[in-house]
Amino acid sequence: MAKERRDQEEQKDVPVEKKLEQLYELIDGIETAMLTTRTPDGALVSRPMQTQARRPGTDLWFMTSVDSGKVDELIADPQVNLGYYKDGTREYVSVSGRAHVTQDKSMIHSLYKPDWKAWLGDEGGERDGGPDDPRIALIEVQAESAYYLKSTQPRLIALFSVAKAIITGNPPKAGDMGELDRAALAGGAGRASS
Repeated sequence: MAKERRDQEEQKDVPVEKKLEQLYELIDGIETAMLTTRTPDGALVSRPMQTQARRPGTDLWFMTSVDSGKVDELIADPQVNLGYYKDGTREYVSVSGRAHVTQDKSMIHSLYKPDWKAWLGDEGGERDGGPDDPRIALIEVQAESAYYLKSTQPRLIALFSVAKAIITGNPPKAGDMGELDRAALAGGAGRASS
């Protein structure tokens, strides 16, 4: 409990810009997010999704098919969670926010990647997996809060720290933990990836 309070106090001294930078580095460096939605009967379901872009203000974009069950789930309940995890470093990001499904053609064209064809298949005609395929929908997640752990040490040293913690009984410092609320995220104009 004392360590948790100490970690929280350390975080208060970290400038918001630094936290946003760490958050953006993690999101940009982890290819797959687990998108958690709620089914009509209230159950939580997580699916792997590839982040297509991150825009200033920490809006995250994903591609899906309009035929996917998650589209109906998001329309019924737009509250979602995105979980990112990097196995080699044990870094993670958890983003809570609201999702919006759109078929905005200009946005689809700006984000389109040829590998989308693999997920949609080629059914002929307009349904060829190209940027004008009517099955393509985008999911925009507007972040409302984010928690993360950014590793501050190489993996070997991190493993040594865990071993030391087992022996000494003192939990290791795995890295910088950050928490950002809606106001901090909305103010973050950090670099965008596309």
